[in-house]
Amino acid sequence: MEILTDGPVLHLSGDFDVRSTWEVRTAIYEHLEGHDEDVVVDLTEVTTIDMTALKVLAVATRRASAAGHHLTLRGCGPAVRRMLHLSHLIRIVEVERVAVSA
Repeated sequence: MEILTDGPVLHLSGDFDVRSTWEVRTAIYEHLEGHDEDVVVDLTEVTTIDMTALKVLAVATRRASAAGHHLTLRGCGPAVRRMLHLSHLIRIVEVERVAVSA
């Protein structure tokens, strides 16, 4: 798992699974504490994701909300969206809407 920071955006790439949740969790929490603005977690370059990773994102979303911030997921592919819906975590996390061209 590689984590790059670009202002309020955390770009994740690689496998986001139980093996990398601690690293991602720490990066998100440090980013939330270090910025007064909302945080975006970009999953565009994530190759695989599991339920443990999605739960980390859901808990981070709640923590951000409790601190008066928003945590938004960007670049969620169809498989991630499907897992969010099946697990009902879509009710907790905020997923950035993608503009569809006509």
